[in-house]
Amino acid sequence: MNDASRGINTTLCYLEQGEDYLMLHRVKKQNDLNHDKWIGVGGKFEKDESPEDCLLRECREETGLTLESYRYRGIVTFVSDEWPTEYMHLFTADRWSGEQIVCSEGDLEWIKKRDLLALPLWAGDKIFLRLLDQNVPFFSLKLRYEGETLAEAVLNGKPLEEEAR
Repeated sequence: MNDASRGINTTLCYLEQGEDYLMLHRVKKQNDLNHDKWIGVGGKFEKDESPEDCLLRECREETGLTLESYRYRGIVTFVSDEWPTEYMHLFTADRWSGEQIVCSEGDLEWIKKRDLLALPLWAGDKIFLRLLDQNVPFFSLKLRYEGETLAEAVLNGKPLEEEAR
């Protein structure tokens, strides 16, 4: 079995400052699956990295900030008819040091949590952002996409009805 058939491991982190999250508007990379979407910061694991290793490296690379306090919130499994399966390790952070830099992948901006759902987001991101907002304990969320359409959402092994999405 080759590595691609096992899926890709990534991290995603929402840096939290009061009622705001640091969001990345993905507008700078060519052929970007997330083009024009607003997401947290993160990226793909490198060889031999743990979720925390990847989190710390990616946050430093994309923001210039060194995380000092963070919380592992859940794992999100993305299944797609167009992209390899992805296992995204989801974090929030509430303390860091350093100076914020300009990100090569998009524009970093502090956004009010109450305004997030009005931004161009993946449908599944709205689900896990609500789970974070509700301070749900560690969760497993499976999101199945057909193209860019969310076809199925399963939280902790139980399907979410359409109105719960």
